Amino acid sequence: MTDALGASRPSGRIERVFGSFEFFKLWVAQVISATGDWLGLIAIISLAARISKGSEGTAIALVLGARIAPGFFLATAAGVIVDRLNRKRVMLVCDVGRALVLFALPFVDSLLGLVIASFVLELFTMLWSPAKEAIVPNLVPTDRLTTANSLNVAAAYGTFPLAAGIAALLAKLAENFGDEGWVDTWRLNQEGLAFYVDGVSFLVTALIVWNIAIPRRSSAERKSGERGSLDLSGAVRELREGWQFIAVNPIVRAVNIGLATGVVGGGMLVPLGEIFVNQVISGDAADFNLILFALGTGMALGVVAASVLQNKINRARIFPLALVVAGAALMAAGSASVLFIVVPFIGLVGFAAGPIYVLGFTLLHENVDDELRGRVFSALLVLVRFCLLLALAVAPLISDLLDGLSNRWWGREVDLIGLTVAVPGVRLTLWLSAVIIISAGMLASWSLRAGSGAFRSDLSPDENDAMEPPDQ
Repeated sequence: MTDALGASRPSGRIERVFGSFEFFKLWVAQVISATGDWLGLIAIISLAARISKGSEGTAIALVLGARIAPGFFLATAAGVIVDRLNRKRVMLVCDVGRALVLFALPFVDSLLGLVIASFVLELFTMLWSPAKEAIVPNLVPTDRLTTANSLNVAAAYGTFPLAAGIAALLAKLAENFGDEGWVDTWRLNQEGLAFYVDGVSFLVTALIVWNIAIPRRSSAERKSGERGSLDLSGAVRELREGWQFIAVNPIVRAVNIGLATGVVGGGMLVPLGEIFVNQVISGDAADFNLILFALGTGMALGVVAASVLQNKINRARIFPLALVVAGAALMAAGSASVLFIVVPFIGLVGFAAGPIYVLGFTLLHENVDDELRGRVFSALLVLVRFCLLLALAVAPLISDLLDGLSNRWWGREVDLIGLTVAVPGVRLTLWLSAVIIISAGMLASWSLRAGSGAFRSDLSPDENDAMEPPDQ
């Protein structure tokens, strides 16, 4: 068979699952890149704690802050660059740049150097991710976008356990090296090995991306992107246009609100989960691992369900509903005090979170033109990444603050209808996170209803595609 890219490929299982052989290669590159991202983040946090000289919390907060900071100032600028330049070349430069930074990290011995390296790595990631998202619709048929986004979500977030396992194996390997001089010269400790492996992973990713055949954009798209132009006034104008489109378009606005805040709940579970297990349900590390397993399994099932039912569900209606369900499930899990109740509700959080990502990305792919796609996905991905890193960094601080207030006002317990309910800071923080997610779902629903003239919320996806433009 001859695919849309003009390449002759056999009609096999890869094409049936991934939509095209070229997208399969892009997906493999994303799996390797995402694993490297997580492995690098784990190693950087470990290195920050080791060189902090007794101020682990402050050091880790500074490093995570360096991962957050670029998004405040350069989110849409990254999108403008992606829309102006050759997206494949942008991805290649970012992969090689990240590899070089990671190869240098084993020799960093100061917190300042670690912060700078984290900042640079985040800049490259901010460019790579929207460039990748912007080319996805060019590699798969429109009716396979939901499946493609399901696979992307699995690659982006399903690789965290894999990265954690690799980090543990590298730590064990470093212990066997002993105290030989060459070990210290090349910094082959657990963080150093992780950085080297991470750097190699990005070089492999670059090699894969190099061999992906990406269709050239039309002359109109190249002209609108003004590829290669460094005109400052044009860049400022495009920045303004990108933000205006995100603010005005109800579908894009709803997806940005929903996805950016939806990660808060899952993000807070990572630093707060073990505290919750210890303080509320009197469990141990095995119980915490079970909660994480329930979250991951639920997300995997949710992604599969969204893929199987992609042509039978109304994306504009299910997307905000999934947010509300995720928030309500997190509220219920945070209110429980026994493991056998917490685990299924955490699984429900994951089950709702999977469709949130898949349907949100599909709505953007279907409703954003190619010339704006880089800017829109850049803003979205930075917001999501910002909220995730913010949750990891700030959640323990909020928990400590609320724990002190709860102890001062109620002695960490309140009487409710004859029942004594423990209200430690960790439970209050999870409740706060749940309220934020539920509110995001309600705001997203309102925004999508406001845009129902462009996307009928009462029709299935197939009916939307077949219908004539509404009169209203």
